[in-house]
Amino acid sequence: MQFDPFVIPFNVGLYFILIYAVVRSVIWFRGLSRPDKLRLQRGFFGRSFGQSIREIFMESLIHRRIFKASPRLGYMHMSLAFGWFLLILFGTLEADIFGEKHLNPPYKAIFFKFFNPDHGRSGLEAVWAFLMDFLLAFILSGLLLAVIKRVWSRVVGMKKTTKLKALDKVAMLSLWSVFPSRLLAESFTSGAYGTGSFLTGSLGSWLSSFLPAHEMAYPFWWLYSLSLGAFFILLPVTRYMHIPSELFLIFARNSGIRTGDRAGAFTEMQIYSCSSCGICIDVCQLNFSTGITNIQSAYLLKGIRNDKDVSDIAFNCLMCGRCDQNCPVGIELTPIRMIQRRAGEPQLKAKSLLKRYFPDNPVVQPLKNGTEPAFAFLKPQEPEKTDVLYFAGCMTHLTPSIKNAMISILEASGVKYTFIDKDGGVCCGRPLMLAGQTKEARELINFNSELIWKSGAHTLVTSCPICYKIFKESYYLDVEVLHHTQFIKDLIDEGILKLNFSRKKVTYHTPCDLGRGSGVYDEPKEVLRHVVRLQKTDADDENAPCCGGSLGNMKINHHQRHKIAVDAVRMLTVKDPDILATSCPLCKKTLAAATGTRVADIAEIVAEAIVPADPVKRFTDPLHRMKQPVI
Repeated sequence: MQFDPFVIPFNVGLYFILIYAVVRSVIWFRGLSRPDKLRLQRGFFGRSFGQSIREIFMESLIHRRIFKASPRLGYMHMSLAFGWFLLILFGTLEADIFGEKHLNPPYKAIFFKFFNPDHGRSGLEAVWAFLMDFLLAFILSGLLLAVIKRVWSRVVGMKKTTKLKALDKVAMLSLWSVFPSRLLAESFTSGAYGTGSFLTGSLGSWLSSFLPAHEMAYPFWWLYSLSLGAFFILLPVTRYMHIPSELFLIFARNSGIRTGDRAGAFTEMQIYSCSSCGICIDVCQLNFSTGITNIQSAYLLKGIRNDKDVSDIAFNCLMCGRCDQNCPVGIELTPIRMIQRRAGEPQLKAKSLLKRYFPDNPVVQPLKNGTEPAFAFLKPQEPEKTDVLYFAGCMTHLTPSIKNAMISILEASGVKYTFIDKDGGVCCGRPLMLAGQTKEARELINFNSELIWKSGAHTLVTSCPICYKIFKESYYLDVEVLHHTQFIKDLIDEGILKLNFSRKKVTYHTPCDLGRGSGVYDEPKEVLRHVVRLQKTDADDENAPCCGGSLGNMKINHHQRHKIAVDAVRMLTVKDPDILATSCPLCKKTLAAATGTRVADIAEIVAEAIVPADPVKRFTDPLHRMKQPVI
């Protein structure tokens, strides 16, 4: 027997999804910019091809990142993805080796037992039947976990799982039906013919003892085919589109394509690659500190994919990067959220955001309408020539102890410096960007860029990670940008700054924009090790919690921010430190209000430990001078 009508649903679904995936890939490729097209072509035919294949195996099949987050959740995903892949692979080999002819159509491998019911009696056939039963049992164990996860997510190590729309539920039920229906179809067939191995043979023998196995098998072969066909047809309009999309995304990402500041083909690839696994919900502090469970990245991407208004979701986020860090697909979630903020109209205007945090800064003026620049009142300035510029930033001015500590350190170092925003200055522009006000932010960036260029400085030092991030990423500067912890480390390494060592126990909190946002983890800790006893916690580095004071969220209230801060402090002070150290003025203010433990910036701890030296060695790092910025 070479064909039976029950294979038609499977064939229709299979060829539909193959054609759809090819067409969608062509559309995405055509939507890329010319440089990105060239990158993808070079990546596909270059050295990154092997890297992409390896990543597909490790992340799309083995799910290594999910394993790191939760072994049980990782096993669940791996058993379904890798198990199904192996079942198809060995099923294809089985049909080629033991079938009537080579190069069989796909349905022959999928429904091999139906067309070869006598297969598996002895020899190599029996060994192969055992292997196929083992793979089916492997998949079914993961499927059992998936079913339990829907009603009790903690069984796989998750606090919360995603809410599904109706079509997602139908597709999920279709997928869940695939493997039990195969088990029953093969078991009844094995029972009727006395074949099968430890799983299908044993179950088939038991079922045939009280049921007409031959008559019962055929309906389950139909159910197996219908389940597969329905899943394939529903795949493009449900979360399961991530299966083919992720493959294309991996090749694009390894070719060097990145999310820009506008939506495009690469952004769409990422949106469709989200599997709604729920890990971003589990790690979100808005979830476990305030109970807000409907604004996480999985829901943002789902809303964009379904053409819904996601303004509330886009602006209700700490922008801390914890979801980016933990996303098993590697989707650039924060940049996508920023794109949505720029595309939508924020319900809180930029001036409201700035007034809330920086009431005394001259930047906080009513934003003007029309074509007139929003900050036309800012007058050109002529800064003095210097080697090092110190930019405190708005939040540092609101925590003057940090500013004073940095002045002490700069004076002790002997460096020729200028305090560029000593009298208040202007905002760096990042709060406006976080509010979606890109045009207004660019005006401030241009104003600050001109001041920096006129100073002739070769190094720009800032105490605020928010400022540091935007200076590094959004300014056009031919100048070394350093966070003050990096600058202090350089002074220590050069022997310019001499420090006393204290026996105090200190836990370090990594600020979001400095750590996950900018990749600065080691320098702050190295500075602390010179002056105190640094303690490790489970909340170090990329696992550090957000303090809750984030300028990125314009929706939550003060009470909710305080709850986030309290939970963050609880994670950071489990070893009862003498000092909770941080390197962000906003984090210091927020955390200090949530604990009785002393909270101090690294600059303050260092300033207290300075040993006066005479003569002081001058900081003379000969870096290149900056050029005229692009305005």
